[in-house]
Amino acid sequence: MEFAAILLIAVAVIAVVTLAKAVRIVPQQRQDVVERLGRYKRTLNPGLNLLVPYVDSVRTKVDMREQVVSFPPQPVITSDNLVVSIDTVLYYKVVDSVRATYEISNFIQAIEQLTVTTLRNVIGSLDLERALTSREEINRHLSGVLDETTGRWGIKVTRVEIKAIEPPPSIRDSMEKQMRAERDRRAAILNAEGLKQSQILTAEGEKQAAVLRADGDRQARILQAEGQAKAIRTVFDAIHQANPSQKVLAYQYLQALPQIANGSANKVWIVPAELTKALEGMGGALGGLANMVGDVPSPEVSQGAGDVEREAAEAAQAAASAAQEIHDEVRVAEAQTTGGNVPQQSLPAPEPVSPESLVNDPSDQRERG
Repeated sequence: MEFAAILLIAVAVIAVVTLAKAVRIVPQQRQDVVERLGRYKRTLNPGLNLLVPYVDSVRTKVDMREQVVSFPPQPVITSDNLVVSIDTVLYYKVVDSVRATYEISNFIQAIEQLTVTTLRNVIGSLDLERALTSREEINRHLSGVLDETTGRWGIKVTRVEIKAIEPPPSIRDSMEKQMRAERDRRAAILNAEGLKQSQILTAEGEKQAAVLRADGDRQARILQAEGQAKAIRTVFDAIHQANPSQKVLAYQYLQALPQIANGSANKVWIVPAELTKALEGMGGALGGLANMVGDVPSPEVSQGAGDVEREAAEAAQAAASAAQEIHDEVRVAEAQTTGGNVPQQSLPAPEPVSPESLVNDPSDQRERG
């Protein structure tokens, strides 16, 4: 009985092991390579598969998904004899599990060595600056070479990426100094261009301001001249409408004489001896001109004739006093120029003139003359 029980147990175990060897469940995105008596028999696809127990065996389990492998940094010498360290990342996919199993023993190691040698060939033909700026070109070249070589192994290289290119520390310092100098140069150029534009805009603004100021001065002078012209025209019209007499004109001239004598630019003022005769002649000339143009005082002006004659008399007295003072100053100046001796032929003293004689009618003056 005990022997029968042991035998039954042994048969059960054998049956279970046989069933386990005969049934193979393959998950998705995986293929199993089956050998029969050491020789390739078939490839198991995902799902339930039956094998011949103790005859068929699974050689490898191949993952058909895309794989990513990162290779350690590799020292590479550039064309300008600089050693740089390059990290690479490889993306590949097994497209034929049989060739990946039987064509090469370790395709990961083979891809790594192939990547290193290809990378050295590519970087060796480039200088450091071009190697740093030509990553896309390097990636395309590596991907083309690896895909062509690994195709017979049943491997598809989908992408090769360079993670980093590390130059030596001394080269990094030099590159940083170069970039700093380049940035300083660009900053100086930008500052100079900004200063140039600022000066140009300032000059343009000053130019426009000067033009506007000049135009404003011109307009102001034009308006001032027009105003003066209108003022002169208004005074001229007022004089003609008022129709002043010759006595009023003589009175105006006598009022202007002290202002002429007090001018700061009049260093020497020559006064004729016959000042009264000159005034009489001028008054006569003005009177004759008034008679020619019909200068007859209007009735309104005649009402204030007494006041005008009185003011004219006072102005005549002031003019006579001013003329006497100027005559005395001329004699003193002549004495200083001749050394204190008054010359015999000097200017005669002006005859005393009464104020009434300056405001009387010029015809009476000529009869007394």
